Amino acid sequence: MKFVIQRVSEASVRVDGEITGKIDKGFLVFIGVGQEDTEEIADKFVKKLLGLRIFEDEAGKTNLALKDVQGQLLLVSQFTLYANCRKGNRPSFVEAGDPQKAEALYEYIIAQCRQTVPVVETGVFGAEMKVSLINDGPFTVILDEKIL
Repeated sequence: MKFVIQRVSEASVRVDGEITGKIDKGFLVFIGVGQEDTEEIADKFVKKLLGLRIFEDEAGKTNLALKDVQGQLLLVSQFTLYANCRKGNRPSFVEAGDPQKAEALYEYIIAQCRQTVPVVETGVFGAEMKVSLINDGPFTVILDEKIL
């Protein structure tokens, strides 16, 4: 599993010209699901995501988590996080999870986040999406199976 987490002051995703998800201050999270991923792995990623203290406190230190700032989430599936560019110039995506399994885990992650975060918006699994964001910082964190 891979999460690319961007601290944003606002973000949105469009499918066929229509906004499917839009947030203010919070995290835009691109989610890639691999072949070996499970709900147990997803639980670890969600726990880490929701506990990340990357918002500034009154002293300017990155000490606050999403809940501390009433932050919102925009979760977007992105199988291309599993691009393998070792051979040649055309990426291979054989390490990405099976689409049905990946969609089920993506939906599981959304449900887990909605248990504790009041505003959780999403993209559309498998759709061609246009993502807009204002990265706050910029501040981007990458979580993958090597870290957890």
